[in-house]
Amino acid sequence: MIQTVEKRDGRVVGYNEEKIKAAIRKAMIATDQGEDEALIQRITDRIGMTGNERMTVEEIQDRVEIELMKSARKDVAKRYIAYRDQRSIARRAKTRDIFLEIIEAKSNDITRENANMNADTPAGMMMKFASETTKPFVDDYLLDSEVKQAVKNNYLHIHDKDYYPTKSLTCVQHPLDRLLDNGFVAGHAESRAPKRIETAGVIACISLETAQNEMHGGQAIPAFDFYLAPFVRTTFKEELRVLEPLTGRDLHEFDDIELTDYEKKSLENLEGDERLIQHAVNRTVSRVHQAMEAFIHNMNTIHSRGGNQVVFSSINYGTDTSAEGRCVIRELLNCTYEGVGNGATAIFPIQIWKKKRGVSYLPEDRNYDLYRLACKVAARRFFPNFLNLDATYNRHELWKADDPRRFEYEVATMGCRTRVFENRYGKKTSIGRGNLSFSTINIVRLAIECMGIKDEKERIERFFERLDDILEITARQLDDRFQFQKTALAKQFPLVMGTLWNGSENLSPDDTIESVINQGTLGIGFIGLAECLIALTGKHHGESEEAQQLGLRIVGRMKSRVNEFCERYGHNYSVLATPAEGLSGRFTKRDRATFGVIPGVTDKDYYTNSNHVPVYYHCSPRHKAKVEAPYHELTGGGHIFYVEIDGDATHNEECIMQIVDMLDKYNMGYGSVNHNRNHCPKCGYENAEKDQQVCPKCGTRFETIQRITGYLVGTTDRWNSGKLAELKDRVVHK
Repeated sequence: MIQTVEKRDGRVVGYNEEKIKAAIRKAMIATDQGEDEALIQRITDRIGMTGNERMTVEEIQDRVEIELMKSARKDVAKRYIAYRDQRSIARRAKTRDIFLEIIEAKSNDITRENANMNADTPAGMMMKFASETTKPFVDDYLLDSEVKQAVKNNYLHIHDKDYYPTKSLTCVQHPLDRLLDNGFVAGHAESRAPKRIETAGVIACISLETAQNEMHGGQAIPAFDFYLAPFVRTTFKEELRVLEPLTGRDLHEFDDIELTDYEKKSLENLEGDERLIQHAVNRTVSRVHQAMEAFIHNMNTIHSRGGNQVVFSSINYGTDTSAEGRCVIRELLNCTYEGVGNGATAIFPIQIWKKKRGVSYLPEDRNYDLYRLACKVAARRFFPNFLNLDATYNRHELWKADDPRRFEYEVATMGCRTRVFENRYGKKTSIGRGNLSFSTINIVRLAIECMGIKDEKERIERFFERLDDILEITARQLDDRFQFQKTALAKQFPLVMGTLWNGSENLSPDDTIESVINQGTLGIGFIGLAECLIALTGKHHGESEEAQQLGLRIVGRMKSRVNEFCERYGHNYSVLATPAEGLSGRFTKRDRATFGVIPGVTDKDYYTNSNHVPVYYHCSPRHKAKVEAPYHELTGGGHIFYVEIDGDATHNEECIMQIVDMLDKYNMGYGSVNHNRNHCPKCGYENAEKDQQVCPKCGTRFETIQRITGYLVGTTDRWNSGKLAELKDRVVHK
C-alpha cells in the first residue's frame, strides 16, 4: 500500500489519491465518451492498494498508464499519455530555450556568465550545455528542500553549482617546490626534476594547467620567486660550463660565488675572472627573461577545460631577497611591462606583490627598488596587485627574516581575492590549501523585506533575525556539500590529491579525500552591503557614519556566526567579500521583479560587490579606504580594495605607491588600482583616452583593458549586462 510519494524535486510527501483521480478525470473529459467515475475509483484503489509503501511520481503515473491500457477506455489512455508528454515538454521548455540561445551564439547573461570564457566556440558551447543541464540535477538530487527554497527565493546563490556533482574543490595554492624537487606525473607523461630555469617555468605552467582541469576555481603559486630562485643559480652554473671549453679552464670554483645581484652589465673594461663571471651573469639574466616571457605567454594561450578558457592563474612574489630571487622578480616585471605579442597587456597570471616592511616597502629595504619597479609596471599593466603582509591579521608569529623558508608563513591570495591562512586542522599557511566551496547570501533582499517596518530599531533587529536564519541554512548547505566532496577518491584528482594538497602524500589512489580536505575553507559570502544599508537606513556606508556602523555590525555578525559554525561543524568556515560577476545582476533582476524599482536599491542592473562603496559614489581614495578598511579584518575568506584613477598612469608610479601606502596606513589586506588602457592589436599604439573606439594611428578597433572582479579582460564583449552597467557607472576617485 502506498504511504508516501517522492516528488520530482526530491521532496517526500504523503500519498494523496485525489491527485490520481484528478489526472484521470482530466484525460476522460477530453474524450468523446466523457467521465467514468466507477473506473476512476477502481483504478485508483488498485494502484493505492498494490503499490509499494513509497513510490515516485513517475512510477505512479506509469501504473496509471498500464491500468488505463488494460481497461476498455483506450481512448483515455491515449489522452493521459499525451498529457504526460506535454507536461514533460513544458518542464524541458526552459532548457530548450537556453540551448537555442547557446546554439545561436546569442549574447546574454547565460552565455556571458564568465568573461574569461568564450561560450561561442564549439568547446564553449559544450561546456554551457553541460552546465545548464547539470544545475537542475543538483537541485533535484543534491540539495535539501530548505536550501532549494532559499535558492529559489533569491536569498542564496551556490557558486559553481554545475561542478557540484564532480566533487571537485574550488582552488589551491601550489607548493611548486614539491614538483620542482621531485618531478611529477600528469596524464600519460612523467616529468623529472628540472635543472634549468626554462624547464622550471614550463613545469610551473603545467602544474597550473593540469590542476585547473581537476578543479572548478583558480590556481595560484604562493611564492613564485622563492620556488624559481634555485634554478637561476643552476642556470648560471650551466653558463660557466659553456665558457670552460672557450677558456680552457675549469670554472667550478665560481659555481657558488656570492653574487649581490644578477644584472646585465657591459663587458667593456672588465678583464679576467670578473669578465667571465659577468658574461655568465648576462647570459643567465637573458635566459631568465626568456623563461618569464614564455611563462606569461603560456598562461595566456594554454587552454584548460572548454570555451577557449585559459587557466585562471595567480602568482604571489616580492619577498625573496636573494640575488637569484630578485632576478626572477625583476625579469618577470620587465616582461610584464613589455607586454605580450604586439605589446598587449597580459591578462594572466594575476600578479600579486607581497608588500612587507623590512623587505620591500621602505627605501632602506633590500627589495625597495623592485617594489618601485612593481608600481611602475602596475601603472601601465594593472598588475601586480598588492598584498599587505603587515596587516595585523596577515602576520605570522613564526615568520623570521633570516628563515630561508619564511614564505611558508606568508599569506598568499588568489587574484580574485580568495584568502586561505588560518587553519584548525594543520599548519597556519596558505601553501597546499585552498577553498573547498562557497555560497553567497543576498543581504539586500533580507533588508528589502524589512523595509515595511516603520520603527528603525525593530526593522534592524528583524533584519538580523532573518540574516541568522539564512546563515544557518548556508552553513548547513556548505557542510552538505563537504560531506559529498569528501567521498571523492584521490585518483579522481591525480595532481591535486597526489602532490599539491597538504597531506595528500599519505593517500592511496582508492582512498577518499576525507582525511585531508578539512584543511580547506568553506566560504560564506555576501553581496550588496551598500544597497542593504540604503534599504535599512536610507543611506550607504560611504555617505553616512550611522550606516557604516550598521554595516560593520552586519559583517561582524556574519563573522561571529561563522566562528560558531566552525565549532559546530568542525570546518574552516570563513566570511568572504564575494567577487560577484554573473551574480551581481542576477540577484538584482529577480528582486526588482518581486519588489519593483526601489531608488538606490533595485534601480540599477547590479548590486555593489560585497562591502565596497558604490562605484557611482564620488569620493576621494582616502575616504574610500577609511570606509572599506575595517571590513578586511572581518572577511578572512578574502577581500580587495580598489581605487579608480583618471588619465594616463603609465609614468605615475607615485600614484600607485600612494594607494599601497593606504593599505599600510589603514590595515587593509589586499588592493589594486583601476585605470583606462586602450591598446591597438595591429600597430601596438596605447593611450588612456576614455570612450575612444579606434586607434588614431591606424584606425583599428581598440582593445580596452578592464578589471571585472579581480582579473582583467581584453574586451567587454563577454561581459554580462550587470557588469556592463556597473562599468558604465564607475567614477574616478579623486
